[in-house]
Amino acid sequence: MREYETTFIVQPEISDEGREALCQKLDTALEKLGSVRLMLDDVGKRKLAYEIQKFQKGHYLTLNYLDDGRAVKEIERLLRLEESVLRFLTVQVSEEVVDIEARKVEAAEQEKLRKQRAAERAAREAEEERAREAAEREARAARAPAPVDDEDDDENDDEDEE
Repeated sequence: MREYETTFIVQPEISDEGREALCQKLDTALEKLGSVRLMLDDVGKRKLAYEIQKFQKGHYLTLNYLDDGRAVKEIERLLRLEESVLRFLTVQVSEEVVDIEARKVEAAEQEKLRKQRAAERAAREAEEERAREAAEREARAARAPAPVDDEDDDENDDEDEE
């Protein structure tokens, strides 16, 4: 069996449920054809190098699988029919995978590590967002005018009258 990698870009506004449905459709096609799905890497939203269908950003996903070559046509056909897919590319990663079980274990470890990194990145981004919001609140508070003390003005008015 050979190892293939299909990277595809979906519209950035697609919901998580829509993305999951698409991935499930691809998994089902691989299963029907007797292919072995290794991993699905959700890279996330990225800026595109050039505008595609009036989109400047896209959500990148990479599907790795083992197959004898039959599934590639079916996967690409499904991606071509899916309206939310902007672009896709399939490449052959390895000519011959001898130890399929070892490759499955390696892919599972890689997927686990990538999910862990994604969770860490999400936590870091959330912390940065909270810090940015706190800084904005402090800046707004510093720009707010100081409260006016009316008592001082009354005393000045009395002096002016005399």
